[in-house]
Amino acid sequence: MLRSIRYVLTVAELKNFTRAAEVLHVSQPALSQQIRQLENDLGGALFDRSGRAISLTEFGRVYIEHAREALAHLDAGKRALHEVRDLTRGLLRLAYTPTFAEYLIGPALRGFREAHPAIALEVSERPLEDIEGGLERDELDLGIGFTDVRSDEIEVRPLFAEHMALLVASRHPLARRRTAVTAQQLEAMPLALLSPDFVVRRFADAYFRAHQLSPRVMVQANSVSTVLRLVKDGTLATLLPSAVLREHRGLVALPVTPALPQRTVALLTRRRASTTLAVNAFSAVLLDLIAREGLGET
Repeated sequence: MLRSIRYVLTVAELKNFTRAAEVLHVSQPALSQQIRQLENDLGGALFDRSGRAISLTEFGRVYIEHAREALAHLDAGKRALHEVRDLTRGLLRLAYTPTFAEYLIGPALRGFREAHPAIALEVSERPLEDIEGGLERDELDLGIGFTDVRSDEIEVRPLFAEHMALLVASRHPLARRRTAVTAQQLEAMPLALLSPDFVVRRFADAYFRAHQLSPRVMVQANSVSTVLRLVKDGTLATLLPSAVLREHRGLVALPVTPALPQRTVALLTRRRASTTLAVNAFSAVLLDLIAREGLGET
C-alpha cells in the first residue's frame, strides 16, 4: 500500500505515467498495474486517462489530499524512529526507593544527562510496592529497588550489596568509638528512624526482632533527609545504608555486633516487556557509576 501511495503521488505531480516511471525507477507497465490495483481496492478511478494529459478525477483529488497527509505522518514516524535509535529523542520513566536519593540517583542522573541530553526523564521516588505496580501497569520503564520483589511479573537484575549502618553525627558522644556497639547498647540508644512503610525500616525491625531488642525510637519520619538532619544535630542515631556517607558530611558509621543486615540493590523491569534504548543507556551509565565508585564494597 505504501508503495502504491508513492506511485500515485508521483503521477499526480508529474501528470505523466512515463516520466513518473522514470523517476520511480520502475517500468511503466508495473507502475500502471500498481495504480490499477489500488483503484480496484478503493473502488474508483484516481486518474482521468481520456485526454492527452493525465489529470486527477474528483475521487482522486479527495484521495490525494489524505494520501499526502498520511505519507507525511509516516515519514515523520520514520524520522522519529531514527531519532530514538540514535538517542536524540525519547523518554525514560524511572522510579526508585527513597534512600537512593541520598547517594545514587543524583550522580546517576547527572551522568545520564551528560551522555544523553536529548532524552526526556520522568523520575519519581516511590515505595518498592508502588514501583512494582507501576512496572506491571506499564507506567514505568525502569525501577531501582531490591531483589526481594513480590511480583512474578518483575524481572530482577542484581547490582550490588547495600550495607546497613549505624550512623551518628561526628560530634556524637560515641563518634570516636573504635569497639563495636553491642545489640544491647544499640537498644539503649535514642534513634531517629524512617517510618515502617520504608524497606530500610523493615530491615531494621527484622534485626530488632531477631535479637529480641526493644529500640528507643524517639522520632520516626517519612523523609530520609529529615532523619539525616535530626541525626546531624548530634544526639540521635539512625540505621541507614552506609553509602549515605558518600554524599553527607558530618556523619560517621559505628561498627555493630551482631552485624547489621545487608540487602541487594537491583534494577527492575517488567518481564517480557521490550527493552527501550533509553533503558539500556541508563543501565549502562548506572553500572559504570557503580564500578567507578566501588558501591557495595565493604
